[in-house]
Amino acid sequence: MAYSKVTRLDYRRPQSNSKSSMCSKTIMAVFIGLCLAGAWVMTSSSKFPVIISSSENNSDEISSQFGDISTDSVTEDSSQEGDFNTEPKVVFDDSNSDSTASEDGTSEKTVQKTQDEEENQNETEKEEKSDSETTKVEQSVTEEVEETDQASNSNSNSDSKVEMFPDGAQSEILKETETQNGAFSTQEAESKKEKEVKNSNLSQSKMRSYKWKLCNVTAGPDYIPCLDNENAIKKLRSTKHYEHRERHCPEVGPTCLVPLPEGYKRSIVWPQSRDKIWYSNVPHTKLAEVKGHQNWVKVSGDYLTFPGGGTQFKHGALHYIDFIQQSFPDIAWGKRSRVVLDVGCGVASFGGYLFDRDVLTMSFAPKDEHEAQVQFALERGIPAISAVMGTKRLPFPGQVFDVIHCARCRVPWHIEGGMLLLELNRLLRPGGHFVWSATPVYQKLPEDVEIWNAMSALTKSMCWKLVNKTRDKINEVGMAVFRKPMDNKCYEKRSENKPPLCPETDSSDAAWNITLQVCMHKLQVEPTMRGSQWPYQWPLRLEKAPYWLESQVGVYGKPAKKDFEADYDLWKRVVKKSYLNGMGIDWSKVRNVMDMRSFYGGFAAALKDMKVWVMNVVPIDSPDTLPIIYERGLFGIYHDWCESFSTYPRSFDLVHADHLFSKLKKRCNLLSVIAEVDRILRPGGNLIVRDKEDVVNEIEEIAKSLNWEIRMIYSKDKEGLLCVQKTMWRPKS
Repeated sequence: MAYSKVTRLDYRRPQSNSKSSMCSKTIMAVFIGLCLAGAWVMTSSSKFPVIISSSENNSDEISSQFGDISTDSVTEDSSQEGDFNTEPKVVFDDSNSDSTASEDGTSEKTVQKTQDEEENQNETEKEEKSDSETTKVEQSVTEEVEETDQASNSNSNSDSKVEMFPDGAQSEILKETETQNGAFSTQEAESKKEKEVKNSNLSQSKMRSYKWKLCNVTAGPDYIPCLDNENAIKKLRSTKHYEHRERHCPEVGPTCLVPLPEGYKRSIVWPQSRDKIWYSNVPHTKLAEVKGHQNWVKVSGDYLTFPGGGTQFKHGALHYIDFIQQSFPDIAWGKRSRVVLDVGCGVASFGGYLFDRDVLTMSFAPKDEHEAQVQFALERGIPAISAVMGTKRLPFPGQVFDVIHCARCRVPWHIEGGMLLLELNRLLRPGGHFVWSATPVYQKLPEDVEIWNAMSALTKSMCWKLVNKTRDKINEVGMAVFRKPMDNKCYEKRSENKPPLCPETDSSDAAWNITLQVCMHKLQVEPTMRGSQWPYQWPLRLEKAPYWLESQVGVYGKPAKKDFEADYDLWKRVVKKSYLNGMGIDWSKVRNVMDMRSFYGGFAAALKDMKVWVMNVVPIDSPDTLPIIYERGLFGIYHDWCESFSTYPRSFDLVHADHLFSKLKKRCNLLSVIAEVDRILRPGGNLIVRDKEDVVNEIEEIAKSLNWEIRMIYSKDKEGLLCVQKTMWRPKS
């Protein structure tokens, strides 16, 4: 059976069994013919989506197709919301499809490639995407729709059905109009750094021109706008504290496109990517030349290979990880210790191999003379960001990391009152561990002894307890493990207030554009407060609501615990019934995922059984729920999407935006935000957008101007869902 490129959902009333006279039939036939002729004239000059009847007789069929969800566990006033009764438009789209006419003459909305777009399509991508794979996806979607038509009265919760939006009150979880701050403040309020509104003065006509050019910058294919702002860096008065490696964003977000490296190929899939990547994708050899003897990275023909070593673990990261566990069993990788921060990560082999122990590691290093170390990590499929410990706090909430690790990261922890180590103290969970593997721990050179003595005095004054100090005979390195206290007793017993305690007005969660302070935050000891107890062991902590949500109000206006549970249940359902099966995404090629606007981390939690990791981003003007995400064993970062993200181009395989762009339009030039999405998304990667219908339509137009493939577009009750795939296309100039 041949299938059209676009799947059409057609709901019709059953024909009447009563007989009619020949005259009536003739009149009816003439009437229908006139209607069809009129419809053909109207649709020949414009494109319309499929219109599905919303009559009462068809409502059950529509609900069945798009997956009813029981609303019992979501909200108490679900009856006030009712079911969706408006007429939805539905398009499952493939980039090679032509405009298709339905049997009744109605024109369906399709994506029509121009001749120029087809000429610009990269030949490599064409070879990778075979016709058989496309046909397979089309057939799968078509068969699913046909099965639903034939069984419209069957159980609407069947797993075989594709769900785009939930019906009834559960839709409030996905609608921006339903969210509020609840008990959570925002980074704007916490940081007291309200940013100037960046309203675009471009008229609607100018916004719709979409003329793309390549970024003309020194960094070329590795361009990170906020880290490669040469004009701002030249104006710095000092670089003593690595100010030149910190964020200095352009006043206006770039709307240019970053070029691809010559010979760029689709990234090698995980887990093979942990051991090797295409040299053409990250064509830098300096680290291989400088660190090759330490097994960081080596050049091998068309590949860069990663033996798993590092400065402190020349014989492999896995041995080093097991050495820590054997020397200090309390670390309990993958159970008690789930979320780790790796400072000065190199190529992030430590974090890459911790995946084998069910540990999630946030690695970071500056974009410096050690070329592309974070870029290597991301290309390998290992979480990492470009950041530096300079003059500002890192963009993470306080007291969230179970373990912080530093393997010869060359950070001067002991100087300037211990300011940098105090920043780690802010980030470390009460009762958490700092693992320090560096020469002062095990060598006796005068400089090393001096540093060790200074660190010992500093950690003691911070009430950190040295719980282990040992040496690995195989790697011939040593490590020291310190534990942060669980309460304030030690702080109160200190003979002198040095380092001092932070004022109560200083929130440990305030992180966006906040200057580093030489102070320590008091710990919460009330049983109902965050930090007074250690989280549940993994994986229980992923699904169980944190104990400290009991008395708070959630972002959807209900008790936070109920919000948490409803959010998780809904995203599990949406991911399973829609994202994994209904969009034609090849999940075997998805490794690096970003959720651009995360609340409780429900989207990331729903992907827990996939071989992926998710960077949960909490925008600075959204409810500050990032501590909840960490509490459940996931991780994330604060960010302002009116600025560039601190990552290399082509970092993520899938980017998810839930009701983000409609909010950003009030503050930012939306075109620069999409240019940023294009920058961080890999060719062949997908963008999923859930937002208001008009915003989704605007994003679709921009995506087409970028020659992206429209995989699926759908709208219902003024809400829209879009899935697009980035291609290899780049403008010529």
